[in-house]
Amino acid sequence: MGRTKALIEIDGTAMAARVAGALRRAGCAPVIAYGGDPDELAPLGLAVTPDRYPGTGPLGGVLGLLEMLAIDHDDAVAFAVACDLPSLSGDTLVPMVETIRRSPDLDVVVAHTSQIEPACAVWRVASHARLRALFDSGERALHLAIGALASASVDVDPSAVRNINTPEELGRYP
Repeated sequence: MGRTKALIEIDGTAMAARVAGALRRAGCAPVIAYGGDPDELAPLGLAVTPDRYPGTGPLGGVLGLLEMLAIDHDDAVAFAVACDLPSLSGDTLVPMVETIRRSPDLDVVVAHTSQIEPACAVWRVASHARLRALFDSGERALHLAIGALASASVDVDPSAVRNINTPEELGRYP
């Protein structure tokens, strides 16, 4: 995109701020920005935590987030959601939270359209050890890691999890 995707505005609001709002409306607290430059992301008004495993893609990001949260919240659940889903809503996320809370044996509940959408998932923080084993074995594909864990999916409206990766996609939004 040529610039920090999290800060690109849609209808006057940065994409990451739109995602943070959806998370808050789903009852998530706190909402943090994981990865990225804290000074650059300061305008979002979110706590920013550096990526523990830079350069390892989304799987490293999820693992780092869960390990960080496990220090004080091993019994919690946490969303890991990409910053480039500007149509995400709290209504989309709530059924995912309800599913993981009803099923204590699940490691992760992921959004599903015609396929799973790994960039929108709620994780059991305690799953970090199983995710770490996959990561240490060389796995880097988030969708494959999800498939190797105890997972479920929740059908969501495809428009809610349509991400924006290119200037052309940005120009076609919504």
